Amino acid sequence: MPITTENVAMTGKEIVDLSRKHTLYEWSAQSKVDPIPVARAKGIYFYTPEGKRFIDFNSQLMSVNIGHGDPRVIQAIKDQAETLAYANPFMATEPRARLGAKLAEITPGEIDTFFFTNGGAEANENAIKLARFFTGRHKILARYRSYHGATAGAISLTGDPRRWAAEPGIPGVVHVLDPYHGIERGWKSAESSLALLEETIQLEGPQTIAGFILEPITGTNGVLIPPDGYLEGVRKLCHKYGILMIADEVMSGFGRTGEWFACDHWKIVPDLITMAKGLTSSYLPLGAVGMRHYIAQHFQDKVFYGGLTYNSHPMGCAAALATVRVYEEDHLIDNAKKMGTVMKELLAELQSKHPSVGAVRSIGLFGIVELIRNRKTKQPMAPFNGTSDEMAALGRFFRENGLYTFVRWNTFFTNPPLCINEEQMREAFTIVDHGLDITDKVVSN
Repeated sequence: MPITTENVAMTGKEIVDLSRKHTLYEWSAQSKVDPIPVARAKGIYFYTPEGKRFIDFNSQLMSVNIGHGDPRVIQAIKDQAETLAYANPFMATEPRARLGAKLAEITPGEIDTFFFTNGGAEANENAIKLARFFTGRHKILARYRSYHGATAGAISLTGDPRRWAAEPGIPGVVHVLDPYHGIERGWKSAESSLALLEETIQLEGPQTIAGFILEPITGTNGVLIPPDGYLEGVRKLCHKYGILMIADEVMSGFGRTGEWFACDHWKIVPDLITMAKGLTSSYLPLGAVGMRHYIAQHFQDKVFYGGLTYNSHPMGCAAALATVRVYEEDHLIDNAKKMGTVMKELLAELQSKHPSVGAVRSIGLFGIVELIRNRKTKQPMAPFNGTSDEMAALGRFFRENGLYTFVRWNTFFTNPPLCINEEQMREAFTIVDHGLDITDKVVSN
């Protein structure tokens, strides 16, 4: 159909049809794509052009932490666009200066220097570079149950099946197991997992390993909250062998877990920390890799071989500064803790009521439900890296009833914006409660 530049609103069908015709959707066979048309959003809700309301129970990509349409962030973006829309990264701007100083205040320990990127994958790419440049070593350890981004280096770090199509990937990446071994086999202790990690380090040669990248709390691979002692043990092993500990806080950072960063729960200070998503609440693209002071000092007299046209983009930095102010002014970290307690109770109620609920996990407003079809064997409702009729039906139910969240393999996520209140939380869980009747029907003892 002819496309006009006039400001005439499109219908949902027109948006979907044109998007499917002229754009490529990620992680999908294009014939299977069925996107929700989105016209506007506010708070924890978004709306189709026809006005159907959805509860955004996944904060889009676990990223719109402050909620949609906050006027303070929007105004900051407008003001920055009018003042200085862009300056190249060899220059210094006020938003860049202020954001670096602010992040130094809220990140763990003596992390005080930041390299800004376009998003989380690029932050992880540059963390690899920093670790290799600093140590002079080339190997990077990463975990199998992980996701670190879709660019060439980040997808190589990724452990889950999204990596497979990109193999062989970049050289030097070694994957290791973590404490969780799936709903059928459960958890290993921190001690046994750390013993396996140290054995891998010894077998690979510690003098060859530059860094160990891990999500302190695993995101799309299961909201895996490590047993106490695990992260502390990783920190000790990295220090023992001169390996940089790289915390990927792209998803778990900025209040999602009820602390500024997931590392804060265990008082761990990584050597490098990566962030994006909640940094700007996705109002504009921006990521960063932060480093401890001694690493930054290494590059005072040595070249950092890295660069991006949009590094330290003034509008992105302005959006981030305004977003951090919203976290502080609205006490969103505290609200994540408070509402996280409510969500934990509601998740426990689901598990006690529904036979298809095999496990629930949450910390702050970072939650997941694992579904099973057999109570004794804990057979997953869908196979690893696959789906099932029941999971597909559950996803359709959520969509039909105005609840948006990720349904992946045998799981679905509960990751609302941090501004959610108890009434809204209970409304979302009522939809979930009814939807689980679908999966309960196939459960056997």
